[in-house]
Amino acid sequence: MKAQDLINLPRNYKQLLMASLDATLGLVTSWFALVLIFGGGFSTIEQEWVALLLAPALAFPVFWRFNLYRTVVRYADVAAIKNILKGVTCYGALFYLALYALNLPGIPSNLGIFQPLLLGAALVTSRIAVRFWLLSLLTDPKMRKLRKRLLIAGSSEKAIRLSSGLHNSLEYLQIGFVDDDVQRVNRFLLGHKVFHLDDLADVIQNFDVSDLVLCFDWQEQHKKARVIKSCLGLAVHIQEAQFSIGNDLSAIREIEVEDLLGRAHIPPLPDLMNRKNKAKTVLVTGAGGSIGSELCRQILATRPARLVLLENSEFNLYSIHRELQGRVQAYYPEVELITELADIRDKERIYQIFDELRPHTVYHAAAYKHVPLVENNPFDGVQNNTFGTITCAQAALRYDVVDFVLISTDKAVRPTNVMGASKRLAEMYLQALAKKVSNQGTRFSMVRFGNVLDSSGSVVPLFRDQIARGGPVTVTHPEVSRYFMTIPEASQLVIQAGAMARGGEVFMLDMGEPVKILDLARRMIDLAGLSIRNTQNPDGDIEIQFINLRPGEKLFEELLISDTPEKTSHPKIKRATEGYLPFNRLSVALEKLSEIVKDKDQEKLREYLMKMVDEHLPEQVHAERNENENSGVSAKAVRV
Repeated sequence: MKAQDLINLPRNYKQLLMASLDATLGLVTSWFALVLIFGGGFSTIEQEWVALLLAPALAFPVFWRFNLYRTVVRYADVAAIKNILKGVTCYGALFYLALYALNLPGIPSNLGIFQPLLLGAALVTSRIAVRFWLLSLLTDPKMRKLRKRLLIAGSSEKAIRLSSGLHNSLEYLQIGFVDDDVQRVNRFLLGHKVFHLDDLADVIQNFDVSDLVLCFDWQEQHKKARVIKSCLGLAVHIQEAQFSIGNDLSAIREIEVEDLLGRAHIPPLPDLMNRKNKAKTVLVTGAGGSIGSELCRQILATRPARLVLLENSEFNLYSIHRELQGRVQAYYPEVELITELADIRDKERIYQIFDELRPHTVYHAAAYKHVPLVENNPFDGVQNNTFGTITCAQAALRYDVVDFVLISTDKAVRPTNVMGASKRLAEMYLQALAKKVSNQGTRFSMVRFGNVLDSSGSVVPLFRDQIARGGPVTVTHPEVSRYFMTIPEASQLVIQAGAMARGGEVFMLDMGEPVKILDLARRMIDLAGLSIRNTQNPDGDIEIQFINLRPGEKLFEELLISDTPEKTSHPKIKRATEGYLPFNRLSVALEKLSEIVKDKDQEKLREYLMKMVDEHLPEQVHAERNENENSGVSAKAVRV
């Protein structure tokens, strides 16, 4: 049997083979021990056979208990040898006691000492021999060609530990390390050269590197962006090593897309995180959505008295409750989790929930946010995003909620679609309501930000799925760009912004620089170790196709309507006070809008939305605005 055939056997077959080998070694070492004791002058009578068979009979259950047959032999190391010695020690004690108790005629008790010593040596020798025989496969030239050529970015102790763990890998063939530590560059670690980080691109091309694993300590994270940038455009698959708390290698995972953004994450300020939530009753609407669920995770860590999960999707509510319940049992037993399956458009139900639970703080994340879907279903979009928000805000006011925070979107700024307009109307209502009830009750505030990575509406999971299927990757327009932020960062900033609210403010999160969607697609293809197929590279792996802007979609998103944002105590959060209609005028306009929604007149709905929302462009003007944006004309030049 070839080594590769043995490696491919089912696990239980391998365990049976090893147990059979150990049984044979038990018989052989028992016989050899008797030979040593008697100098060859003994005959295999009944008593000797009993002693010979007693060894494997006792050894197998003991060795199974010590997990000797769960070790992957070709990766056996010092820890595995220690485990063998522990098992043999336990077995030796039992074997000696058994011989003493049986008192077999002609069998000396010191057989119980010599035989375990011989068996232990035989077991260790057999494991080492099998290991080296299996690993001889690695020297096969055909196998070397099949293995991935790996470069490890980093030369810290973690990187060395990773290299050691991959030393016997049948999947990877390590080429070397790459780092900028002058004390290690051009030296050898575990037999592998340490190349300079400046030469990364040349090393990848000259040594035909297929895979690169990032392995930096936490204080070296600045190197990560440098490595990724150097690899863009090269057909190398970039991954990252993950380590457990004990610094043991736990996994080699795909690199997170947020690493492409190069954003410096600022840790949340504990005072702002706890101010409105700790020991309070906190309610989150849309608790099962991308942002809502992460808000719940972050809020739970602040230890509220009660966390209320309000959601209209049964499956989403079940999923987030099951996850959080596990955390509560393990870390936050003092927190009471409450689930409410409800629709924010159901006024009677929402009022009942607020009346019974009397929340101190409400984070309103429930919304329809997919632009094309809301564009095709405008009445439901307005009912949910605008009138659903109004229902929750009125309930908050009636039942003495202290803080009400609306999760808004950059699409509410000069909106070109129904989704953005419906969210801007929700903002305007809260602004007007905050002015009306100033210093009398609930503090209403809004937090506005752009796209979050890996949310249900983000382009990132779409691209990831398209790349996994071999393409094509679809981009709406070569120039379309978006702001991006990670879900945890956005959720933390939402909580901190809400803690600074005085009433009526619109908070904007610092999203960094906008990212061109085309560049993001290219980088994700690069990270997968694939190449782009185009006219210059017809043999590439993945094609990028342009499918044109969808109805209501912008080329560029904005976060600010006014031009005078104020700084806050948090470097990533700004405050703005933007224009809105007075509450009485807005209430009349909303009543008219409600009638239009009931009448199901789409054309009339869009026209009226245009009148209500400043700079809301109707669909027929949308194409004209995009043409002006492409030609460099300011968006404000085509305002209606």
